[in-house]
Amino acid sequence: MGAAHDPQTEAPYADALRKLSAIDWARLHVPAHQASAAHAPGIAALLGERALSLDFPMSVAAIDRETWRAAQPGRATPLARAQDLAADAWGARRAWFITNGASGGNHIATTVARALGPTAVVQRSVHSSVIDGIAHVGLDPVFAAPSVDQGLAAAHGVTAEQIEAALCARPDASSVYIVSPSYFGAVADIAAIADVAHAHGVPLIVDEAWGSHFGMHPQLPTNAVRLGADLVVSSTHKGAGSLTQSAMIHLGHHEHARRIEAIADRVVRSFQSTSCSALLLASLDLARRDLMVDGKQLIGAAVASAEAIRAGVKASPRFRDATPDLLAFPDVVTNDPLKVVIDMRGAGITGSEALHTLITDHHVYAELATPAALVLLVGATSPADVDRVLMALHALPTSPGERDRMRPLPAAGSRAMGVRDAFFAPTRVVRWENAVDQVSADSLAAYPPGIPNVLPGERLTPDVIDYLRTMAATPSGFVRGAHDPLLDGFRVVDDPTRATER
Repeated sequence: MGAAHDPQTEAPYADALRKLSAIDWARLHVPAHQASAAHAPGIAALLGERALSLDFPMSVAAIDRETWRAAQPGRATPLARAQDLAADAWGARRAWFITNGASGGNHIATTVARALGPTAVVQRSVHSSVIDGIAHVGLDPVFAAPSVDQGLAAAHGVTAEQIEAALCARPDASSVYIVSPSYFGAVADIAAIADVAHAHGVPLIVDEAWGSHFGMHPQLPTNAVRLGADLVVSSTHKGAGSLTQSAMIHLGHHEHARRIEAIADRVVRSFQSTSCSALLLASLDLARRDLMVDGKQLIGAAVASAEAIRAGVKASPRFRDATPDLLAFPDVVTNDPLKVVIDMRGAGITGSEALHTLITDHHVYAELATPAALVLLVGATSPADVDRVLMALHALPTSPGERDRMRPLPAAGSRAMGVRDAFFAPTRVVRWENAVDQVSADSLAAYPPGIPNVLPGERLTPDVIDYLRTMAATPSGFVRGAHDPLLDGFRVVDDPTRATER
């Protein structure tokens, strides 16, 4: 008797797309290239004719339309089956494929949160897309401040005790929205935070953009949905290897997750493009299959390569492995072993300078650089070339003299208006010298690491202005949401006294 068939070895959506593209079609539909390399020579030269042939529009009867059910009674569409397999792989009640990245997922999640009520407890260091979503839907955030490593300028997470205090102070809050892991790989105690949220009768929403590979191997942290989170935004391309801009949303199993399933489904449909890319959807299906079929071996090799890089860093007198720094914070229960965080403060070269040199001289491209740190991301199924990475690191030049120091993250300015009020208010642009104490109309987030330093409705302080201008001037930095790239001008609320109703 043969071994039982494992459905996770299937890729129903990708296989259906592959079969569809093999037919010799006379295409009279969008997209306008109609799979003709002759008529789209630039795209064909860049991506190949095969990509054109796979670029079918959404709502094709043979893949994802409801007419499939009529043709094959009792069977879900290939897209629905692919999403069911993803839910099973990540331990979710349900999964949705989305094609506007985790940023789009955060817009969906903030809309779901607003449907539950006007107030939410929100980690202050959420991604700027969460702040955009809050502004769009008029959610009133009660912020919980994360721990901050000022030396590395890295914001981590929040504790269950902080969430408990926030919910006790604001019993009108109807959801909790946090981030885990952080950009630097710090993982919060999701299980404890979920217990606190559920004890207060509200769901827990987690932006797990940087942890899409979690739960797929014994050496990786458990993923948020398995730990009790109710709605999870997963940037699948970041750690799990699907194509850029593809992501998933996972629904948990708690009663609060079941309560929000219908509204979550409706919101996903309202945000999802009616012309979303078949290539992105297929990549999600295949990334899930690859993780489940070959993932155990590949992930183990990837973790081993990351550990080998750490060992090389520890053996060097110039660099420090910053993992112990992350784990020293009370809100951090573990870390992502595939993020290698290197402390560059004693290296004789800043992290920003190191990244530039690694790219130009060695063709080694790191994920994140700040003056104080260099962060390497090893893909879950893509073991690193350890020798090449270490050789490039050890070849980094040093130069005498004072190095640029990592600026401590500035404290947020006082709140003068609601986020939505400020976002939609009439605005004007003022020179940076005149922006002090003005009310920002924008969410401004210095990259790296992309955490909003000022929110709409907050006053601009001298420290915040100086920090943003400094970060914008660094070779590897920019400020998302800025009126101009160098922050010579700031967009501020024209008349903060004329607040509109939330």
